Amino acid sequence: MPELPEVETVRRGLAPVMEGQTFVRVQIRRKNLRIPFPLGFAQRLEGQRVLNVHRRAKYLLITTQKEVLIWHLGMSGQVRIYKADDDKGPIGKHDHVQFDLTGGATIVFTDPRRFGLMDLTKPDHVMDHRFIKDLGPEPLGNEFSGPILATSLKGRKTSIKQAIMDAHLVVGVGNIYASESLYRAGLSPKRLAYTVQGGRAEKLANAIKAVLTEAIQAGGSTLKDHRTTDGKLGYFQHNFAVYGRTGKACPDCDCNIFQTKGIRRLEQGGRSTYYCSRKQR
Repeated sequence: MPELPEVETVRRGLAPVMEGQTFVRVQIRRKNLRIPFPLGFAQRLEGQRVLNVHRRAKYLLITTQKEVLIWHLGMSGQVRIYKADDDKGPIGKHDHVQFDLTGGATIVFTDPRRFGLMDLTKPDHVMDHRFIKDLGPEPLGNEFSGPILATSLKGRKTSIKQAIMDAHLVVGVGNIYASESLYRAGLSPKRLAYTVQGGRAEKLANAIKAVLTEAIQAGGSTLKDHRTTDGKLGYFQHNFAVYGRTGKACPDCDCNIFQTKGIRRLEQGGRSTYYCSRKQR
């Protein structure tokens, strides 16, 4: 599933071609994705000028004069931008939504597994929308820090890995970036969340910020489906310290991997976790 860096990469691709432009034509080629499209979806957007393209957690928020498009990419969703003179080729069977804008740009949403979603709400109601209202702080904003993280973790007896993946605590830290952040902070993914206080919480908050920032700069991680809006691959996967590297040495390793067995994998909450048992405590 696209995580925060992948969604932010898409947002940065969309903003220059959408902001200030008007929806000329909106086409939906099926009745639903993960949820049904709202009634009058195309008609409510056509003729509306895009004021801004924001992101909240893993949701894109496309604000027009009268409507806000809330857009989640789902498990396999890809967004492609075509300029006026680009060859769009034939419509693919998974090209479910198309936006044509003034200025000549066309935006196509492709979603083979149909776990993405699109909904509409009024600008004044965005923060009360069911997908948005209970979300925690943005990890790259000033509202997230070591002390704030420490306070949120008090009393939590789940593992720290599972805790930081809880969008009520902090948004956008998915499975990949949770493993990478815990490695940088030197914290075992099995550590109980409530024990991450003081300096440990500060290290973890800083690690989350650094990992996500670097991933965004790299265009996200492409393990299977993710593409940037011009069709290119992200390349942060080449910088993984532990994720998907079972049995290999971690960066700057000074231990004997024949004794330690290198990077280890375990399952937590049905998801794979990767860590160094020697460096993470």
